Amino acid sequence: MLILGLEASAKAASAALTRDGALLAQHFQCSGLTHSRTLLPMAEDLLKNAGLTLADVDAVAVSQGPGSFTGVRIGISTAKGLCWGAEKPAVGVSTLEAMAWNGECAPVGSVICCVMDARRSQVYNALFDFRGGSPQRLCDDRAIALEQLGAELRDMGRLAFVVGDGAELGYNYLTASGVPAVLAPPSVRRQCAFGVCRAAEGREPKSAAELLPVYLRLSQAERERLAKLQINSTHKGD
Repeated sequence: MLILGLEASAKAASAALTRDGALLAQHFQCSGLTHSRTLLPMAEDLLKNAGLTLADVDAVAVSQGPGSFTGVRIGISTAKGLCWGAEKPAVGVSTLEAMAWNGECAPVGSVICCVMDARRSQVYNALFDFRGGSPQRLCDDRAIALEQLGAELRDMGRLAFVVGDGAELGYNYLTASGVPAVLAPPSVRRQCAFGVCRAAEGREPKSAAELLPVYLRLSQAERERLAKLQINSTHKGD
């Protein structure tokens, strides 16, 4: 199965091509440019340099969150556009599950701790074991306070292999709190499109119309809107 993978959930953006799980090509960029400028050109260049077209692709995979609200929307919109234009199916995967594939190089016996900065004193997180050649979930994706995550890992009594866009934030907190942890090497620290492709392997592709973002919590604009509605409702009650 030939998969075109897209990752735009955080600061870095990437596109990758895999055939039956094997990496054919990958384009990774963390230049600070907006993903709306970089993601689609990366995908197009990737296909061209591989001597392929979108017609050759069996499915388009994309990280559907959690992550940056803008980044996730750009990734999903790009995937939808490619799928609809070429009449291709889509596969949406968890950003955290995709980055857990970077834990393939984790120390034996460690728990893969995927971390993204969710701000407001929270991180997006999921924990995995790497068994049988793939990451196995220990919990669902969640927005969790670092204090709560540290307490959970301390109770597990295992070394945490910290990976993801917020890995340094998580590692610094865990080590300062006495939780044994190791920071993933820079080459495998950030989530990437190869992980998206690997997470998509074996999943049934669906219509791009079913591809939806997974934010885990409301955006700041939505929170502010709800707060105003609550204030207005209170004033009317007075």
